[in-house]
This record gives sequence, C-alpha cells and structure tokens, in this order.
Amino acid sequence: MKTTKNTKKIEIKQIDFRNVALLSKYINQSGRLMTRRHNKTSAKEQRKIEQEVKRARYMALLPYIKQ
Repeated sequence: MKTTKNTKKIEIKQIDFRNVALLSKYINQSGRLMTRRHNKTSAKEQRKIEQEVKRARYMALLPYIKQ
C-alpha cells in the first residue's frame, strides 16, 4: 500500500503573473526561485511558476533582485 504525503496543492489556474502574493512565496530572500523539493510542487507546477515569475519580473511587478 502506498502512503500519500500531505503536500499543498495549487491549482494551475491560480498561478498567474498578476498574483504577486502567490508568486512571492516561491522566491527566496535573494530573489531567486526556490527548488521543487523546497516548494513541494510537481514538475508541471514548477514550470508554470517559473514562467509566470519571469513574466511578472518583465512587467515590473516583481523585482529581479530583492534588497
């Protein structure tokens, strides 16, 4: 029997470049994206997070480097 881990699930629909509060949870203190293991996200979710963080940075909603 397989055991399941209690991990937080995010819906792909919620991940959007305008949702800065959600995206900032996946960025560390120096402004870099945290790893999948640290975030406990799937590969598909991590790719979507990465894409939307980059888009938010380009639109100047998120800083490239936190000070």
